[in-house]
Amino acid sequence: MAQSKNIIKNRIREIPKKPGVYLHMNKEGEVIYVGKSNSLYERIKFYFTKQEDISEKVKELISKISDFDYIVTETEQEALLLENQLIKRHKPKYNARLKDDKSYPFIKITKNEDFPQVIITRNPKRNDKNKYFGPYSSVSSVRKTLNLLSKIFPYRSCNKLITGNDKKACIEFEIARCNAPCIGNESKSEYSEVINSVESFLNGNTSPIVKDLKKDMKQASMEQKYEKAAIFRDRIQSIQKLLEKQKVSGLRNESFDLVALHKSGQESMIVIFKIRKGNMIGHEKINVEKTKDILPEEIIRLFMIDFYSKAIHIPNNILVSHIPNESDIIKNLLETQINNKIKILKPLRGSKKDLLEMALSNAKEALLQWQIKWINDSKKTQKALSELQMELGLTNIPKRIECFDISHIQGTSVVGSMSVFENGFPKKSDYRRFKLSKDKNDDFASIREIIERRYSKLKEKNTNISKKLDSFSKYPDLILIDGGKGQLSSALQVLLELGMSNIPIAAIAKKEEELFLPFSDESIILNKYSQGLYLIQRIRDEAHRFAITYHRNVRKKQYTESSLDSIKGIGIITKKLLMKKFKSIDSMKISSIEELTSIKNVNYKLATKILNKLNSI
Repeated sequence: MAQSKNIIKNRIREIPKKPGVYLHMNKEGEVIYVGKSNSLYERIKFYFTKQEDISEKVKELISKISDFDYIVTETEQEALLLENQLIKRHKPKYNARLKDDKSYPFIKITKNEDFPQVIITRNPKRNDKNKYFGPYSSVSSVRKTLNLLSKIFPYRSCNKLITGNDKKACIEFEIARCNAPCIGNESKSEYSEVINSVESFLNGNTSPIVKDLKKDMKQASMEQKYEKAAIFRDRIQSIQKLLEKQKVSGLRNESFDLVALHKSGQESMIVIFKIRKGNMIGHEKINVEKTKDILPEEIIRLFMIDFYSKAIHIPNNILVSHIPNESDIIKNLLETQINNKIKILKPLRGSKKDLLEMALSNAKEALLQWQIKWINDSKKTQKALSELQMELGLTNIPKRIECFDISHIQGTSVVGSMSVFENGFPKKSDYRRFKLSKDKNDDFASIREIIERRYSKLKEKNTNISKKLDSFSKYPDLILIDGGKGQLSSALQVLLELGMSNIPIAAIAKKEEELFLPFSDESIILNKYSQGLYLIQRIRDEAHRFAITYHRNVRKKQYTESSLDSIKGIGIITKKLLMKKFKSIDSMKISSIEELTSIKNVNYKLATKILNKLNSI
């Protein structure tokens, strides 16, 4: 600690037992963590008292704290809001952070003019007379909504002063996107009806809109204004087509927000489904960074405070995939905000549970797409590769990077993996997996084996270039090992023995995302927002994912083989037929004698033996 223990103790004694927000700083004075508590004294004291049962992340944070500060608030609710603001301002290393740290956009319908505008704003005001809808995750999301609205409702998209005396209307009138109040073609009352329809639509109340449009279409048709009737018809069809897609089965006229979180590695994705009157009127996607060691309940808490703290309209029910930490405080805060009762629930059955599963699936896909988008951004990947060249002191840009990882459970079913990235993009055709020769709880020996097996192939390059060896015949520009100094030394030893010490090699340790280089005691810590670090994390996570998947398959196969092979009377063919029908040992366990005897070569006696054996395991 930068300050003496006595000074720290004296400062802590004077901290009030009141709610508030605290900030931890490192020796450079940089804010590295922001938190809140209903008792600042107890919480800050925690960080300066010897702790036993705490996570690795908290241990790491404590080791970096050199100073602290705090702000007292009147209530826990105030502390929640202030915590959110300070996280956005300081972007601390040990806090999860929403990717877009700007305020969320809203749709604003102006009410201080005769012909209201429908516009985008980031600053909703609770006490003015304007109408606000949102929040939305991004401006692009709002624009998509406005584009849809403009096709259905002819409100004006301009910001000019409407007098009705303009000589000529704009192109929006020509394409039936506006009724041209600027030239006096539409009265104030007629325009108000359009705006009311927009508001009803955004509230999910579409039935009266369709009813009124049908009435207008019929009237126009009776007056033989067929072009006008066709416009109403097209708008009705647009709404009905939209509702067909958005109608959620089994929800009737219910209204709520559904918040689902998918967490993977360093990032998480939150998907929000907005259900109004049984229709999904919108869905939002928000990426959250630096969530590796943060519980889903805490991520949801941070999100809800950030997303709903400025909302004007909040549904009475918010369904979540994980009940947020301090849900009661959040609920009270939002209830005070909108002056209405709110429930925060996790659906456990029925159509809402089905909808949650759909939202979770969408969150998983959205995160995957976000990662792919980053990887395929050539500017970012080139910047990342240049950063790695500079930080690691490489002669050339590491166009081909090969990363290795080990997976096992207490030394059993030990496997290795190699992920390959070329020019910043994954090259899955070159991925390789290794089943190690011996099961043992020795990561160093395992690393030595897979490095030797992979790079000994390069020696065969000139004498035996077969199709099988083609991808293995390529030299990497950088070898990356998932691990610390020990794993790096083991891999380097093999390269020296093979006479390949010219290939650059580094290791990345998960704890602090440190990079280790050969013959150096000092680690390299890349900037937490650097593109180079993000690329390395992506490559490492790919190797880890590939290793885990292979490890699970090996364990499953071993389990299957050992279970059936121990039963006398089952040969290779019978085993294949059994697995083809039942797919798994668990399915076989709960099968009937009749089902088993339907398999060729399985009689009543053998079927009985199979069930007895499997159910005894």
